[in-house]
Amino acid sequence: MKIVGLIGSLRKAAFTRQMMETLPEIAPEGMQIEMAQIGHLPFYDEDLRVEGEAPADVRALSRKIAAADGLIVGSPEYNRSFPAVIKNAIDWVSKEPEKALMGKPTLIATQSPGQLGGILSNYHLRQVLSVSGAVFITGGEVAITRIGEKVADGRVSDPETRDYLRSHLDKLADLIQRQG
Repeated sequence: MKIVGLIGSLRKAAFTRQMMETLPEIAPEGMQIEMAQIGHLPFYDEDLRVEGEAPADVRALSRKIAAADGLIVGSPEYNRSFPAVIKNAIDWVSKEPEKALMGKPTLIATQSPGQLGGILSNYHLRQVLSVSGAVFITGGEVAITRIGEKVADGRVSDPETRDYLRSHLDKLADLIQRQG
């Protein structure tokens, strides 16, 4: 089971990155999670298409997501929404011929140092991704509160939070199997 992860924060020590890089360690047996780089993509601009083709990095990302069994989008919350880097990647991929997001089993995972865990970012991502046809795990969003207290050495260290994340990876695996 191949999963692509998108990290919505560019900072090397970002809490979102720490959360997302924990996922391969706790994934169920048989699930491989690979993080795709999105920070280098040009801003979405139809004028960048050459003879109808998007830039090579965009095409590669779209093909990678299309070939995956599932998608995980990890995000912080900036100004009550998600960062532009994720929106840019979604905009590009949604316009590619593979329709990589259509029917794609998707897990959205947000976090915040505050009390809401990035839940508004989570809902906005759900809204945007649903337009592109992504299929979501139902019930209980991943919105980790007080993330700063739950990480150490670049990973989520809090046992309860690791279990919570693992349970949602199990739900993603179940969704993929049901759709298969």
